[in-house]
Amino acid sequence: MTASPPISTLPTEPSALYDLTQQIKAWGKELGFDEIGISDGKLGKHETHLDNWLAKGMHGEMGYMQKHGTKRTRPHELVAGTRSVVSVRLDYAPADIKHAENVLTQTDTAYISRYALGRDYHKVLRNKLQKLATRIQDEVGEFGYRVFTDSAPVMEKALAEKAGLGWIGKHSNLLDSKTGSWFFLGEIYLDFELPSDTPATNHCGTCTKCIEVCPTQAIVGPYQVDARLCISYLTIELKGSIPIELRPKMGNRIYGCDDCQFVCPWNKFAQTSKEPDFSPRAQLTDRKLSELFGWSETQFLSKTEGTAIRRIGYQAWLRNVAVALGNADTSAEVLTALNDKRDTASELVLEHIDWALEQHTK
Repeated sequence: MTASPPISTLPTEPSALYDLTQQIKAWGKELGFDEIGISDGKLGKHETHLDNWLAKGMHGEMGYMQKHGTKRTRPHELVAGTRSVVSVRLDYAPADIKHAENVLTQTDTAYISRYALGRDYHKVLRNKLQKLATRIQDEVGEFGYRVFTDSAPVMEKALAEKAGLGWIGKHSNLLDSKTGSWFFLGEIYLDFELPSDTPATNHCGTCTKCIEVCPTQAIVGPYQVDARLCISYLTIELKGSIPIELRPKMGNRIYGCDDCQFVCPWNKFAQTSKEPDFSPRAQLTDRKLSELFGWSETQFLSKTEGTAIRRIGYQAWLRNVAVALGNADTSAEVLTALNDKRDTASELVLEHIDWALEQHTK
């Protein structure tokens, strides 16, 4: 993006710019966003935090976290000419959130992070963000912009915190005192300046519930998550073998993990999503592990079409389910599912199948 030439319809007076921000927020609400805020994109303290995290190697195999250098923390370096950032929030909490937590106690049933059960949020948010950017252009004329939703080196939680949408909690998720943390974030980088909102303040207090509940103790300290231990990283980002010592701690979680959100006191205020695209799909929600392990690659691609799950690929899917089967209560159904896959499994999946079978002979 390059900075656009001055446009006569773009307001310059402070009062007119303020009015434009209010219009942007109203248009965003009309498009279905639950909250909209604006920041200047200056992320000094967050850049220091990121640098320290990277220096400790806590990003694991996520090389993209350091690949782009300061472009991640300096919006104007990623998109030349950026002067303001519009941050948006879109709630995704399903209506049955209490039931979802109970699934973690059903060892023969697969637990998938609630955000992944509906349509891929990247597609939903990007479409709405593009519509919002177009609506702004209709009002003020052409300008330079770019939309993002977890799709580029963007510090979305830091930007959202600066825009007043919430604070980054001890588990590293964004929290809002009125709606908790069950939401997605997206951004529009703009090449003109808008008045910034007041940054959110932290309200975690002395609470450490998220740290205490983490199955793999991945939250190694307040605001410090070691991705190498995190179940979301292990089941989604990690491409190879899951460390043996972490497998028993994963339980039946085959894609992501929501434990730190379940116990967060602020999530008693969580708002059920109004977005139909985020409705959980029956073919993915709370299915038996043996059923999911029996899917062919064609079935996997078909049943996960349009969801974020599909991006991990079939082999990682089988690897994850094999670990969960190893953690399930021993039954003929579980043993049959594991043995039936041995002859056709890849080397990666076979390793996890054999580990799982070993758990049932102890």
